[in-house]
Amino acid sequence: MTKSQTASSDHLWKSLPQFLALNLAIAFILMVMFCPRCFLSLSGLQALIPQFIFSFLASSMLSYGGYMVDDYFDSRLSWIQYPVKRLVLTILVYGSYSFVASYILVFISAWISDGFTLDKIPCKSLISYTQTPMMIAFIIMAIFTTRSWLMEWRNAAIEAEQLKLENIAGKYQSLKDQLNPHFLFNSLNVLSNLVYENADKSADFIQQLSKIYRYVLEVQQEQLVGLDQELNFAENYLSLQKIRFEQSLTYEIKVNKTDFYLLPPLSLQLLLENAIKHNVVSLEKPLNILIEQRGDLLIVSNNLQPKITADSDGNGIGLENIKNRYQLLSNLSPKILKNGGKFQVELPLLKIDK
Repeated sequence: MTKSQTASSDHLWKSLPQFLALNLAIAFILMVMFCPRCFLSLSGLQALIPQFIFSFLASSMLSYGGYMVDDYFDSRLSWIQYPVKRLVLTILVYGSYSFVASYILVFISAWISDGFTLDKIPCKSLISYTQTPMMIAFIIMAIFTTRSWLMEWRNAAIEAEQLKLENIAGKYQSLKDQLNPHFLFNSLNVLSNLVYENADKSADFIQQLSKIYRYVLEVQQEQLVGLDQELNFAENYLSLQKIRFEQSLTYEIKVNKTDFYLLPPLSLQLLLENAIKHNVVSLEKPLNILIEQRGDLLIVSNNLQPKITADSDGNGIGLENIKNRYQLLSNLSPKILKNGGKFQVELPLLKIDK
């Protein structure tokens, strides 16, 4: 016996009480349909006993056969892939089983009640008596077929949704994995230049960098983080850049309400990094960065003074990364605006529905 057969047998034994109760109910309903008046007297009920036993046995045999046929084809022939073939084979196999089982049951019942001999078997009469069990059989087959198809469709839908979620999670993780080495690489480049300029500044830079990088590691596995966390990180990141640029860089954060708002982690870091990377930052042309909240939007803006040698967003990390992560997490998307001498990015603030 295979594992699937063993599991099927175990399931059947566990559901035996429900199986018996269901078929007793079916037999009772049939008796009510065939002879409602019989329930009005004790003699009528006694007269129904043989017919009730016959109906119960017929219902049990037919429903058991339906269960076994359905279970057999479930592991061999998918409704989703081969619907017509599955339907035809189910009808043929279960129809054949139902006829043979009904005929045997009618034969035994007639032999007990009428006492005919084996050399005088009323075959035509017995076949006519199988009409009622066969009608019951087709009703049972319709129920089992519908149940089987719906269950397989449901499982297929769940599997498809799980694969979709796993695919989205994989893409999102891939996007997040870009952030960690990207941030470290750029920070080390800055540090390498700063070491030759000022040893004290480089020491302060290293200490501040260690605090910031700890946050980067903490949120690496998160899909969303609180707005307050991102703002604290932005404050630390800009403080780090102030060590490097001093008065050439100014910033202001105007956010009053952070409760319940969420952002993809390190979104602000990427925007701030891009602002510094692509713009001139000097005493003659200081870079001014503003982070402010307007309703359900967080707006990051800076005065636009692009470097002559500035390239596009390097290897694709930056604004495109933020857009892709928003796309995977919601139906909202950041907006990028250039108004005269101002560059502005609007980040939708996300909420988790409770």
